[in-house]
Amino acid sequence: MSLVELIARADARGLAASGLACLDRCLPLLDGDDDVLRPLWAALADGDAGGDGAASGDGAAWAQAWEQVRGKLAGPGAAGEDEAVLLARRMLAAAPAGCSAAEVRGWADACSVASLRIHRLLDPATEAAGAAGVGREEPGRDASPLVAAELRRQVTVLELLAGHGPAGLRGALDVSTEGRRVLRAVVSRRARGRG
Repeated sequence: MSLVELIARADARGLAASGLACLDRCLPLLDGDDDVLRPLWAALADGDAGGDGAASGDGAAWAQAWEQVRGKLAGPGAAGEDEAVLLARRMLAAAPAGCSAAEVRGWADACSVASLRIHRLLDPATEAAGAAGVGREEPGRDASPLVAAELRRQVTVLELLAGHGPAGLRGALDVSTEGRRVLRAVVSRRARGRG
């Protein structure tokens, strides 16, 4: 099943985890420490799933966790930041306070697109942020290794939540942690190359 189909079929918890995982993998761009999003993962894990797979009954823990995270990741503003950082900041800014399927579906989809674009922009194997977009149906033959790996991670997160419900969150977090380490190494190499 393609990434687009998985997003279309996901329940609220799967969508929230998908968007959160995309942001989690892009944390190195926001100078966030590895544990800054833990309260959000905990809110998803501790929530009592409603009939539509909602992450928590009223979303209060989710909303409160986002408020804290935004405070910790507040950046210097858009001046002088490159496109990859701006895309990561938009993911953070657009996160919904509520966690019903209606509230998180658009955000999860936008995070998916933004994260793939970020990986394309940062991939040394691509030509300086080439004009071609990133297909989400399946990785094309011309997809760089970094982009193809991000696409696989996004699919894996959604499959884990679809197949295991709340129990899939641990695996989703592990997938995101691995992706964050990869992106942190890419960001570090890029900074050294510019310095």
